[in-house]
Amino acid sequence: MRQRDGAYGKIITFALFELHYMSTAAYQHIHMIAIGGSIMHNLALALHRKGLKVTGSDDEIFEPAKGRLAADGLLPEAEGWFPEKLHARPDAVIVGMHARADNPELLYAQEHNIPIFSFPEFIYEQSKNKQRIVIAGSHGKTSITSIILHVLQYHHRLFDYAVGAQLEGFDLMVKLTEDAPIIVIEGDEYLSSPIQRVPKIHLYHHHIGVISGISWDHINVFPTEENYREQFKIFVDMTPKAGTLIYNQDDEQVLEVCVPNNPDVHYIGYTIHEHKIKKNGKTVLKTKKDDVEIQVFGEHNLRNISAAKEVCKRIGIKGQAFYEALASFKGAARRLEKIGENGHTLVYKDFAHAPSKLKATSEAFKKQYPDRQLIACLELHTFSSLNKDFLPQYQGTFLAPDVKIVYFNPKTLEHKRMPPLDPADLKAAFGDDQIQVYTDNQALQEYLLRQDWKDKNLLMMTSGTFGGLDLQALANQITSA
Repeated sequence: MRQRDGAYGKIITFALFELHYMSTAAYQHIHMIAIGGSIMHNLALALHRKGLKVTGSDDEIFEPAKGRLAADGLLPEAEGWFPEKLHARPDAVIVGMHARADNPELLYAQEHNIPIFSFPEFIYEQSKNKQRIVIAGSHGKTSITSIILHVLQYHHRLFDYAVGAQLEGFDLMVKLTEDAPIIVIEGDEYLSSPIQRVPKIHLYHHHIGVISGISWDHINVFPTEENYREQFKIFVDMTPKAGTLIYNQDDEQVLEVCVPNNPDVHYIGYTIHEHKIKKNGKTVLKTKKDDVEIQVFGEHNLRNISAAKEVCKRIGIKGQAFYEALASFKGAARRLEKIGENGHTLVYKDFAHAPSKLKATSEAFKKQYPDRQLIACLELHTFSSLNKDFLPQYQGTFLAPDVKIVYFNPKTLEHKRMPPLDPADLKAAFGDDQIQVYTDNQALQEYLLRQDWKDKNLLMMTSGTFGGLDLQALANQITSA
């Protein structure tokens, strides 16, 4: 075990564990604690479809995980934790971050010396013989990973992957095979497991690493901006001899950690891809050969494309082959996704809550359609975004929309055991008295339906659900007029 002073204050120690490689073919039975998680249930399905016996438990499982697990016969008979499920002694236990350190099944596995893996440990252990490409960053990593996977699939390349969003053309979010020479991993900086409190990105041991941007998040784990930034510095320092580090050269925080000081590492900076925006709102990339019209937009996505292009170049897909595949890329699910349209109105939703994502998405939308008024709604849903000490990070990030709305659900604060939020404090933190604050999703929906949507666009941004609001039905009503 190696301790790195100052990385996590008193909360976390930085540890690396040496694992012994076993192919998935060597396992007969794997038990998953917190099987209902977004990425965990996808791993369960992937392993099950390879022929392994997969069992699991969770204390709550929601759709779509519930239905997908049920369809493959993997849905636990009852919610809760049952140590007796481990009496058959599985070959390994994979524990998700949703579980607690005192989880009864986890304690049983520890007491009986059953091998225990966090999700990133297991992915690394299964990809030791592959070239590992890890996409890290506070924002943009899902989109960059998605572009790379789309290009690889378009060109019929053999590859494994682990990504945090459902992608068009991909049944599962995880794929592990014996034959693929590479694996592309969306690298989350959040903690690996309740007993291994280190960022996931530290456990993949990348050969090619990407840092898309750094903007303080997860205040419940990284109490200061310096703590948070240090995790990416550790990631950079882990780049091996002859490895590659690809980084966003327009991000000041990234530049602080991506100092090209190791002569054995290839450092590649990227920026916004050269482009133009047509009058119909379509974005066209300028290339050495022909212009390429793409189906995504915004400066953040143009940077994401540049990052993906650099990765693909390193693995043998260059120039026109990359652009040929990119033309059919529609974007990652829930990332700036169009859910409604008519001749004078567009409705989009975006998986966004962090200040940097809010700023990038709202500015991109307004720039793409400058002749239309933009009404934008942000839901504060995460621990960080609902934390009064973190709220000042939103200062100056919500300036682009013509009408700005912030929604939060008081029940979410109660569930997270956080103090109530005062709308006045929220407006002060954002630095804008014109922001409208809603805590009732029905009142918010009624307000939106009362608007005249002629030459106006709507952008709904959240990592939650706006209290269960049916955004597709709302978009249909708005665009049916």
